Amino acid sequence: MGKTKVELTLSERFETAFNRIHKILKETVKQADTDKFTELVYKGHNHVLIRHYKDDLCQFAKLRNAIVHEKIDIDYYIAEPHLDVVEEIERIAAEFEEPRTGLSISSKEVYYFYEDDRVKDVLSCMKKTGHTRFPIYTNEDKYSWLLTTREIISWLTNQFDNPKIDLNQVKVKELYKKDEKEVVFVSQHATVFEIEDIYDDEKKDKIEAVIITATGKETEKPNGIITSRDLLEVALAEE
Repeated sequence: MGKTKVELTLSERFETAFNRIHKILKETVKQADTDKFTELVYKGHNHVLIRHYKDDLCQFAKLRNAIVHEKIDIDYYIAEPHLDVVEEIERIAAEFEEPRTGLSISSKEVYYFYEDDRVKDVLSCMKKTGHTRFPIYTNEDKYSWLLTTREIISWLTNQFDNPKIDLNQVKVKELYKKDEKEVVFVSQHATVFEIEDIYDDEKKDKIEAVIITATGKETEKPNGIITSRDLLEVALAEE
């Protein structure tokens, strides 16, 4: 019969937690071309959680090497880490195994409109909420495009000298402007790790926002929106 958690030595608890973190690092750090713990930590700098705990993780790697290299046999260690260190690495391992979801850091109050809605209503929403991005849907309830303040300001500027403009009559679809910006849909269970990977790929400069829906389908209404600015704010808060 194996040992229970209560019966594990501090060294065994430390190594178990270390291996849990190592497993998550190998799953999370994409295209690292290595499975070495410390190298994964440095290559995973784009992930705020890894970056936040970088120094701790590197110290854990040094301690782990010292402990493992001083094993007499598979169940016997000469060195024993301090209880505080063991409890800290176990806490961090738990945090790595259950990272925050993207929904937890997103703008949860999402206001969306239909293509045949009035621009005036969008402007009223902007004034009331301060929001700057609005998913636009077709009358068939399918996502069409993302309206941002950039398009709104550009359109209003072009209409500045038009005395006949009536915002009560202008529909949202008249503001559509095709550009290279993209929107990515993810489910409400997507982790911050996954959102960071989306913004870190080769098309990151083309991504306007990540829209969160129940299962990540474009036919579902948005539960949250994440921009690169949201990720930056999380990073600044963590550091």
